[in-house]
Amino acid sequence: MSSLSIEDIQRLLPHRYPMLLIDRVVEVDAGKRILAYKNITVNEQVFTGHFPVKPIFPGVLIIEAMAQAAGVLGFVTVDRQPGDERLYLFAGVDGVRFKRPVVPGDRMMLTAEIDTRKRNIWRFSCSASVDEKLVCEASILCALEAP
Repeated sequence: MSSLSIEDIQRLLPHRYPMLLIDRVVEVDAGKRILAYKNITVNEQVFTGHFPVKPIFPGVLIIEAMAQAAGVLGFVTVDRQPGDERLYLFAGVDGVRFKRPVVPGDRMMLTAEIDTRKRNIWRFSCSASVDEKLVCEASILCALEAP
């Protein structure tokens, strides 16, 4: 298991600000599991409209952050980078449940575990938590784009 810096993450994901939603990978075990985090700050661009009086990080961005963690795990597992002309494309999401809001000041921990891998379709069990309390869980499908 190893950790990845923001520079490492940027080599593995094509996303950039404001859509890069992982700040650091704490540990990654290729072919198995990843633990990453996103620091939620009041300076996030999304809070100008969601919601100015009571900022709440949007659920759709929580799902996107979990999908990005899954993508990093996938790229590490196959030892490829987007520069190899391959991308993990979001193919579906099932069983999404939101348990509590995510707000500025939170450190959102992201986990993804590989459930199944058939050809270029991967299913990941994902979760997001703050202070060890579950905020969201989902099953995420990603498709590895062929070169």
